[in-house]
Amino acid sequence: MNWLLILTIILGVAALSRLLKVMELSAILRGEDVNAMKDSDSKNNALIWVLFGGAFFYFFYWQVKNYADKLLPISASEHGVETDNLFMVTLVLITVVFFITHVFLFYFAYKYFVKKGQKTEFFAHSTKLELVWTVVPTIVLTSLIVYGIQTWNTITTPAPEDTPVIELYAKQFDWTARYAGKDNKLGNSSFRLIEGSNDLGIDVNDPHAADDKIVRGEFHIPVGKPVNFVFHSRDIIHSAYMPHFRAQMNCVPGMTTRFHFVPTITTAEMKEKTKNENFDYLLLCNKICGASHYNMQIKIVVDTPEEYEKWLNDKKTFAEQNAPKVEEAPKLDSLVMGLDSTLNKTDSLATASVTKK
Repeated sequence: MNWLLILTIILGVAALSRLLKVMELSAILRGEDVNAMKDSDSKNNALIWVLFGGAFFYFFYWQVKNYADKLLPISASEHGVETDNLFMVTLVLITVVFFITHVFLFYFAYKYFVKKGQKTEFFAHSTKLELVWTVVPTIVLTSLIVYGIQTWNTITTPAPEDTPVIELYAKQFDWTARYAGKDNKLGNSSFRLIEGSNDLGIDVNDPHAADDKIVRGEFHIPVGKPVNFVFHSRDIIHSAYMPHFRAQMNCVPGMTTRFHFVPTITTAEMKEKTKNENFDYLLLCNKICGASHYNMQIKIVVDTPEEYEKWLNDKKTFAEQNAPKVEEAPKLDSLVMGLDSTLNKTDSLATASVTKK
């Protein structure tokens, strides 16, 4: 049904265009100047332009009324509040400029419509006008840039030394999280060491790697505490994007990037706020990285500190996951029973041999 409506509109526009062309050719054949516009036509065009301007502003108002609260998802990190404030200040400035320029646009279209005998004033230069449209935007944009730099410096300050470290390892089309152990230091890794089940290339001889914990499918972080993320990529450039935390960082092969934030709302609390029992925080890839880019995501769970510690303690360390399997030695009782059985069989064979003779 939608395709039929679209096709009808396209055919209607095409038919109208052809009709106007026929009317223009008819006027030319009658000897009329098609480029000359009557004063009444010009004024009608100006009025139509004003009506269009009113409809345009009403449409803007309707969008703001219905979708203003849907511009961004709820911020769930401390620095997300600062980021949202910067966004709103920028949006307000753009909106003010938008209204000023469009009000003048519609007003001038109405006031200066074509009239017979009217001549347009021409001037080549105005120093005052040049100063106004150079100085005012410079002041506004400089203030906005300074505010943006201050906000960026606030949210990119170094993380405290005791902040839990989590590596987010990207590859087409998958995320893997690696938690630093009790020493809060990640073991060394290299792409040259990638083999078998060691797809992160972790150095098994590095003592700091033994207590690391590798998690797939979803990873957890504690609410109210800073979390220090370290980003790596195995193949191409990816971008770790966590929209509710206002966090994004490129994952570049051969390079280490970092970002930290403090979560402020647990997953359970966010489900209540959004009234959505199926809500999940997500880590997405924000760089088009291949055919399955759309599917490159992993669930993030924000727990209370107690729930987080319990969940993390239940995970096996890298050393435990890669410990060689040792076959259980046979028990002594089993050996004795086996020896008795062998001796009994030997005695039976000997007795049978003597009897036969």
